[in-house]
Amino acid sequence: MRILNYLLIAVLLTGGSSVFGQDETPNPTQEQVRENIRKAEQGFAEAQSVLGLMYSLGLGVPQDSKEAAKWYKRSAEQGFAHGQFSLGVMYYFAEGVPKDDVLSYKWFNLSAAQGNKNSAELRNVLATKMTPSQIKKAQKLAREFKPKKEKPKK
Repeated sequence: MRILNYLLIAVLLTGGSSVFGQDETPNPTQEQVRENIRKAEQGFAEAQSVLGLMYSLGLGVPQDSKEAAKWYKRSAEQGFAHGQFSLGVMYYFAEGVPKDDVLSYKWFNLSAAQGNKNSAELRNVLATKMTPSQIKKAQKLAREFKPKKEKPKK
């Protein structure tokens, strides 16, 4: 879990994006937590990814890897690069989901295709530990992926 926490914090801090309108790793207010949950439940991919991070790190909500993976997956399935990267990390470290190198590679590959350099680096490291048939399967899954935008709920 410690590795995942450091990795996610590093990505946030080096990615140039802020969460909750702050420049450092946030300690959200209850109002910010409620607002992000509302947006995530409405189907906004970025809010879903942020909610996944909140559950991964226990920021304003109880730390819960399974709940984090659920929100990352919803974000990733909509094609949001940070959600895809984070879900790849979850599969890589078996946090909240079973360890699955093929799915990890798939999500890293999709995120890397959108310019996420951290995803490309982790995908390449992971590939050194995979068989050619596993890589081929992961690449096929990535090629077949079609984002499914959630309809915003009111």
